[in-house]
Amino acid sequence: MKTKCEDVMTAKPVCCNPKDSVQRAAQIMKDLNIGAVPVCEGLSKLVGIVTDRDLTLKILAEARDPKTTAVGDVMTREMFTCAPDDKVDRVFEIMEHQQVRRVPIVDPRDGLVGIIAQADLATRLRAPAKTAEVVTEISRPSFAAV
Repeated sequence: MKTKCEDVMTAKPVCCNPKDSVQRAAQIMKDLNIGAVPVCEGLSKLVGIVTDRDLTLKILAEARDPKTTAVGDVMTREMFTCAPDDKVDRVFEIMEHQQVRRVPIVDPRDGLVGIIAQADLATRLRAPAKTAEVVTEISRPSFAAV
């Protein structure tokens, strides 16, 4: 596929700071109807991402206070990113192999310039078979249930 990340990404996504409360991150998710918020230091240096799953497993399940727990304490630090001029095939590859639903798009200095979510691929590309394949792989259990 010849399409580049910059053609599909949501540009300039809203971020939060690692020192923000998780309640603030959850409010951003609610207000914007999104499932993840990139975490940036300074103006745009990407340092993590906090997802609705992070909030469920690390706040609700552990009975932590969302008003006093910092985003930096629960965010996912290991991220898989692409550059704006990477081909969208790279995003598909990352989503499939890493089982992630979102890929931040960064400049050479790790400055966040956009994000591509699974929904962006489904709604902005004309590749239903590839999108279905990726959704299947992302959703595949990564460990055996006990």
